[in-house]
Amino acid sequence: MQKLVENFIKTTNAFDIDGALSLFTPEAVIDDVSVGDAFEGREGVRRYLERFFVGYNTRSRLLSIEHLDDFNAIVRLDFTGDFGHEIGVLNIAVGPDGLINRIDADLE
Repeated sequence: MQKLVENFIKTTNAFDIDGALSLFTPEAVIDDVSVGDAFEGREGVRRYLERFFVGYNTRSRLLSIEHLDDFNAIVRLDFTGDFGHEIGVLNIAVGPDGLINRIDADLE
């Protein structure tokens, strides 16, 4: 899980959308309470990453990761970008293939 989270941060910080998408299952969901919407499937995840990472020039820094089990972790990230500064929490679930199948996101 640690490596997956590090790769997510690396690809999104580089605005490498295709690289970030390769970390997700085709049916993945990002449900972000802070924006009031869920983004489903690879196209939904692409829209989310383009809008909230590329669009806001977002950079992420890992603050902590709590491994709940082999398939779930709670990740705290420091976000900076055109919006200013926020701390975010991502509840990440992966499948047996090691790819992200769900992120429940919110801001602290």
